Amino acid sequence: MEQVINFTASSETISLLALIKNASLLVQAVMVILLLASLVSWTMIFSRAYIYKGLAKTSDTFEDAFWSGGDLTRLYHEWSGRRKDAEGMAALFVSGYREFTRLSGKSNVDRADLVDGVQRAMRVALSREIDYLETNLSFLATVGSTSPYIGLFGTVWGIMNSFRALGALQQVTIATVAPGIAEALIATAMGLFAAIPAVIAYNKFSNTSERLISRYEVFMEEFLSIVNRQNITTNTKVDS
Repeated sequence: MEQVINFTASSETISLLALIKNASLLVQAVMVILLLASLVSWTMIFSRAYIYKGLAKTSDTFEDAFWSGGDLTRLYHEWSGRRKDAEGMAALFVSGYREFTRLSGKSNVDRADLVDGVQRAMRVALSREIDYLETNLSFLATVGSTSPYIGLFGTVWGIMNSFRALGALQQVTIATVAPGIAEALIATAMGLFAAIPAVIAYNKFSNTSERLISRYEVFMEEFLSIVNRQNITTNTKVDS
């Protein structure tokens, strides 16, 4: 009974900070890398969540205005002047309508060339929006896939050092082995702490990004259908 009490008392004196402080330099470097990766990941998670929420809201607002039956020329001037807000679906519309305005003013442009030109302009805008949607997702995927292995590397290295030090001792007890193994296992715990949120965020943001891209593509096809129904005149108004 006395031995159990002594062991419990000694284990309580081993704090987390003391274990990290007493770890080898390589294990400490691994912990610092994982900590920085976790901090950067959380920063990107909050940033991306805010951006995706804003893009979804902007798309809803723009769609309501687009399908309200108003003058699209006025809608174009309104959104083209809002540089900060003209993103996502609105950016596709601004690019497509600008190209429509440019081409419809030429007398030698037929319907097929007009639709093709508008489609190219909107495709370029769509590519930019896709790049914006997928920003930082690759970093989250990298953190999620590599952090456990980095932490495991630190754990293996720490355990190797612990057993190597134990080889010089004549008598080995649990109290002798526990601190070295515990400080090594912290690296694995930190690797999981960095990886799990990154993986969850990556899966959620990838799904959100795909849904937004699908909305953009559907809108682009609908707008091209509207352009295809118009007569090529010098009037740049497109009635929906």
